[in-house]
Amino acid sequence: MTKDIYVTQPYLPELKDFIPYLEQIWDNKVLTNGGPFHQQLEEKLCEYLGVKHISLFCNGTLALVTALQSLRITGEVITTPYSFVATAHSLLWNGIKPVFVDIDPYTMNIDPTKIEAAITPSTTAILAVHCYGHPCDVDAIQKIADTYNLRVIYDAAHAFAVENEQGSILNYGDLSVLSFHATKVFNTFEGGAIVCHDAKTKKRIDQLKNFGFVDEVTVVAPGINGKMSEINAAFGVLQLEHMDKVLDRRKAIDVFYREQLQDVQGIHFITHTNETKSNFSYFPITVEPDYPIGRDELYANLRDEQIFARRYFYPLISQFPMYRGLPSANRDNLPNADKVASKIICLPIYPDLEISDCQRVIQIIKAGAHRNEMV
Repeated sequence: MTKDIYVTQPYLPELKDFIPYLEQIWDNKVLTNGGPFHQQLEEKLCEYLGVKHISLFCNGTLALVTALQSLRITGEVITTPYSFVATAHSLLWNGIKPVFVDIDPYTMNIDPTKIEAAITPSTTAILAVHCYGHPCDVDAIQKIADTYNLRVIYDAAHAFAVENEQGSILNYGDLSVLSFHATKVFNTFEGGAIVCHDAKTKKRIDQLKNFGFVDEVTVVAPGINGKMSEINAAFGVLQLEHMDKVLDRRKAIDVFYREQLQDVQGIHFITHTNETKSNFSYFPITVEPDYPIGRDELYANLRDEQIFARRYFYPLISQFPMYRGLPSANRDNLPNADKVASKIICLPIYPDLEISDCQRVIQIIKAGAHRNEMV
């Protein structure tokens, strides 16, 4: 029987290795509210990622919502339509109007050359995404932000451990937001975090994720319950011990795909260019017009063989009902994003994926490339 293969699956250490952590939580009798494992994970992540301050959350979406609140963002925020819906949803939850601008067709990140024209007197921030873990043009974005006095928040859900020549990509902008969902390179089952530059900002974020409490009798802001539990934090501490091995394995799969697919006509993939350390979080390909079958047919062929590749991101955020009425959501305003969404497929990549399973994926792609020869 052929086994199912998904785009990504969580790396899970041996269960026996997690038992001592559970026993320690039981002995500590602290399940949440910034317990010992919560504090330990924040410290270890700062060290591993090369960042100054990090605040853990129960998921990345609440981290995005809180990041916007912590900087008191209002009005309009310029963002990308090519992302997971949580990016734009976090704006709506804060009563902020998303303004979509197009992406670069090669990096699939927000195109800085399109940002300036979208700025209005109501614009207060830029919310950019390091798509698939490939860094945005952070210097160009920061230059625009400085010129117009805008805040910059990075949705870095895909960018755990990614670095450029200056160090961690998470150190750019005012804040970076991580996701530790089970599908991510580093996961805590469910979880997320905000990376910031100073202790004062971290203190405000920590208050906001705990209902706005300062002490037992003082509430200073309409915060939310975004705290990470001790079980999630403990799993993160354990998971972090294996991260170098996880990243090495992902790199090996990435290299194998590139070697096997580089000569397949009509199949393109992103070239690693502006990062010195990648996390190989996804392996997106685009199905171009010179490939004999369409993207959706290839997608169906893969699924027929229990290979659950994903058209990620399709459709665009801007095409969902709550956004498509916005002037900036017009497809004529987003030609590159619209085109990429119509031809994208993310192939399976995760540490426990066997090379034999990668070969199954490649075989189906190559079969599609030779379909005309078999007619």
